[in-house]
Amino acid sequence: MILAKSHAIITVVSMANFNDMVRTAINNCGLTRYEIAQRADITEGALSRFVTGKRDMTLKTLERIAPVIGVRLVVDRPKGWRKDR
Repeated sequence: MILAKSHAIITVVSMANFNDMVRTAINNCGLTRYEIAQRADITEGALSRFVTGKRDMTLKTLERIAPVIGVRLVVDRPKGWRKDR
């Protein structure tokens, strides 16, 4: 999974590292959690639980918030990967 902001590309090694980077992007995007949730069509509670570390975020939710917080999310799935796994 790669998280890219502007021209910098960051390759994610661990999920914890990835979650921290997404939290940082959320906190530094210049929008309130309410504004992010509204624009991404998710609940503010779900966003807050992720930001406070109480929950992980699903890929579907990440795909919704990425453009709102100015991040490009690229998922590189291994050959033969199936969505139903």
